Amino acid sequence: MAVVLRVSDVVAIAAAVAVGLLLIAILLVVWRARRGLVRRVVNASLRLEETPSSNDHRFLDKNLARLERAIDSSVLARGDATTAVGRMTQALEIIPQGVVICDENGRVTFRNEAATTFSSARHGDALVGAAIEEMLRKAIDGDGETRTLDLFGPPRRTLVVTVGPLDDDRRTVGALGIIDDVSERRHLEAVRRDFVANISHELKTPIGALGLLAETLLAEDDADVSRRLAERMLTEAFRVGRTIDDLLALSRIEAEEAPTREPVPVHLVVAEAVERMRPAAEQQGIDVRVAEARRNLTMMGDRRQLVSAIYNLLDNAVKYSDSGSAVDVRVSVTSDGGRVAIDVEDHGVGIPTRDHERIFERFYRVDRGRSRDTGGTGLGLAIVRHVASNHGGEVKLASREGEGSTFTLILPSGPASASAMRAG
Repeated sequence: MAVVLRVSDVVAIAAAVAVGLLLIAILLVVWRARRGLVRRVVNASLRLEETPSSNDHRFLDKNLARLERAIDSSVLARGDATTAVGRMTQALEIIPQGVVICDENGRVTFRNEAATTFSSARHGDALVGAAIEEMLRKAIDGDGETRTLDLFGPPRRTLVVTVGPLDDDRRTVGALGIIDDVSERRHLEAVRRDFVANISHELKTPIGALGLLAETLLAEDDADVSRRLAERMLTEAFRVGRTIDDLLALSRIEAEEAPTREPVPVHLVVAEAVERMRPAAEQQGIDVRVAEARRNLTMMGDRRQLVSAIYNLLDNAVKYSDSGSAVDVRVSVTSDGGRVAIDVEDHGVGIPTRDHERIFERFYRVDRGRSRDTGGTGLGLAIVRHVASNHGGEVKLASREGEGSTFTLILPSGPASASAMRAG
């Protein structure tokens, strides 16, 4: 039996087929879009993951969860990186060296506080800033270098600037400059060299004299001449012993950075130092005049060190005073009663202004020719400075050439010092 299709049936069938094909096309587009989306999600997670796992393109939900985990890890890593950058910045701010960092275009991206003073400075510091900029530009081209810059001040300073390129193993991404102030280091090296040279001289001279005197004495038959040679040998031996004693005293005082502090009567400390000095002063015809302090005036410190400091001030004053003159010792207290000031004033040759800063260095001599005549080791004022530093005090100098000098030892006062001065 024949099947007869009407036109309307054909149209319906055709429409159904068309709809089916459209649905298939839509599903294909959706499938391809979903597959592309999964691929993009997988690729994004692979870029974010530090240790990428296998890439499975079959399940969108699984890969979305994987992407979320990768994003969380990335956010945490960024937070850690930000923390690390902040920590590094704080560290660079704390260090005493100046640090300057620039990018590949020469633009400064970081400058710590120690380096800021050179960016908008004048005079010597401005020259340093210009030198750093020039060196950074060269470093970007791959030419690192180190320069030593001397600034004549005041104060005089020596800076060592080191600059080098920064790269990421492929290209230069910037440059780093470090500014190191080596002034104190250079000064300490100079002091050390001077100390070795001076102590060698101070010991070699009397030891050489002792050898020569002993050789002469062996060949001498005259009793009077032999006696004079022996006396000279004794003097030179005392000179060596005094140098060694002062070195040991200075070493001991330097080692005792925090000496025992107790109330010490000022008048007793001054009296002990004066009595130790009086025989030498009388021998040179110099009168040591003391304005005695009140009995209940005290200062905090180690009695042995304090006596040593005052004695060395007196010894220095007597050595550089003319015969027939006087050395005056005075004691006072600051207005708040917090510190005691001991003045030792001489009326001798005085000290040139240019030498005021160096007078407290070991073995430093203002007049080396006169020092040979007066004797001494050149360590006395260094001992005074260290005693003052150990006790939280200071030593000051006021002097004019030809008029004399006044050294003032200022130390923390002890109990009842303020009331003692008010009562006076």
